[in-house]
Amino acid sequence: MNTISYRLIFGLCMALLFTNCEKLDLVPENTFTDETYWTSTQKAQTFLNTAYSQMMSSSHFFYNEGLSDNAYNGRGDNAGAASIASGTYDASLGRMQAEWDDRYGGIKTTNLILANIDRVPDMNETLKARMIAEARFLRAWQHFYLMTWFGDIPLLETDPSIEEAQTITRTPRAEVLQFVIAELTDIMNDLPLNSDYAEEEKGKISRGAVAAFLARIHLYEGNWSQAASYCEMLMNGSVGDYALFNSYSGLFLAQNQYSSEDILSLQYAPVNRRWGELFDMVPISVGGRVNALAPTQELVDSYLMLNGQAIGEAGSGFDEETPYDDRDPRLTATVVYHNYQWQDLDGTSTIYIEPGSDPGDDDTDEYAPGGSTSSTGYYMRKYFDQNHEVDMQISTNLMLIRYADVLLMYAEAKHEMGEFSETVWDDTIGLLRARAGFTDPAALNYPAALNEQQMREEIRNERRVELAMEGLRIFDIRRWETAEEVLNGYAHGAQFGPDDIDNGYLRVNLRTFDPSRHYLWPIPRDERLINPNLTQNPGW
Repeated sequence: MNTISYRLIFGLCMALLFTNCEKLDLVPENTFTDETYWTSTQKAQTFLNTAYSQMMSSSHFFYNEGLSDNAYNGRGDNAGAASIASGTYDASLGRMQAEWDDRYGGIKTTNLILANIDRVPDMNETLKARMIAEARFLRAWQHFYLMTWFGDIPLLETDPSIEEAQTITRTPRAEVLQFVIAELTDIMNDLPLNSDYAEEEKGKISRGAVAAFLARIHLYEGNWSQAASYCEMLMNGSVGDYALFNSYSGLFLAQNQYSSEDILSLQYAPVNRRWGELFDMVPISVGGRVNALAPTQELVDSYLMLNGQAIGEAGSGFDEETPYDDRDPRLTATVVYHNYQWQDLDGTSTIYIEPGSDPGDDDTDEYAPGGSTSSTGYYMRKYFDQNHEVDMQISTNLMLIRYADVLLMYAEAKHEMGEFSETVWDDTIGLLRARAGFTDPAALNYPAALNEQQMREEIRNERRVELAMEGLRIFDIRRWETAEEVLNGYAHGAQFGPDDIDNGYLRVNLRTFDPSRHYLWPIPRDERLINPNLTQNPGW
């Protein structure tokens, strides 16, 4: 039974195989009944940890990039990335059902917490108020992403019965949005600042996380003034203590998680809870299995030269013979390219990707059509942990919102309000480029000569490269309504192909995006078979 994720009606906490926060490794329960479960604060916390873990899967975090022009899922159909990117999906695609089930599963968990937490005996009232606020945040989070993908969705403020779930209708998107914003606004002051949490409670939702999420919601909705206001709260320190971490490449290392930049993360715990997606994304010679998700040439081309110019600009210095020289350092921190100097515990090794380039007999990483290697001629580096366990199992937290995103949201909002200035540039993009490693004043200084549209493109491109391979690009091109521009035609790979086709850049995937229907996903087929009251989106 799938309706409103009632395949999860098994009693969610009974199946806890891990807890959400690294610092909160509570003992999972083996049995659950409504009458007996809510007997201690510890059990309530275990239930809440489950809700945290349901915020997103690591698979969706990474493979959402394959839905966009940043990456290509060339092996299998992981999280529906291949089908969605090529435009060949329909309401029966497993990703549609998984998104629906997973997020309504999270909503069910939070509604059960909110319905039962008052039954916990002798619970500290301050702690109870905070846990209620955390649950309401997580419920709002799930509703927001459901409406972002599907539009109108059932709004569930309480846990429905099976009978109710089989007849429920879709709530207008505007009402869901209103509910989400009202919930988050109401709970903000019930949550501590990030600096007020004890060491063992790091990773819990803070007041700053609420402000950052509200900024994202308003940005996605085009409410520029509100987005800017919430960003300012984070930038002036009134809702927490945040700053850019001092190293872009170091930001994604395990030893630097919970840094000053981390506002909200999907938490992992060594041994108990890990993720392994990089096993099918990194070069095979350094421990990868096969390649399933690879960065595209379009993403690589978006990284500027060190002088701040795009590679196609006159005087940029870009040379196709040495295409990765003098580029934005974030490229090297994110993407593995031909002749990449891979650093690991064993030292430094050269990654040979161009066919026939390996000076030895080992062509492990070389591009080969239809082989196990990268389908685009590029691999992943970001989030690689040198201390990974077998099969590239990693327990580093995955950042869902970080301070760099706040700066980029602020820059975009101020530009769309007509209030972008040299000061805003210096406080946002200038800071990001300096942290990335740019030193040329031409890249760091305010580009006063750009017109309005050129500045918009500059800000959007900065967002793309700063947040590349972090699962956010698909949401940006959908809200900008540029998906039909960037997701129609071929996605490309490195210049390893015939010279007479696209100047040698590999054609790796023909994309199709129909703006008349692809801006909303179809309501899953099985949901509508069970509940005919769930109407379908246009074009599906």
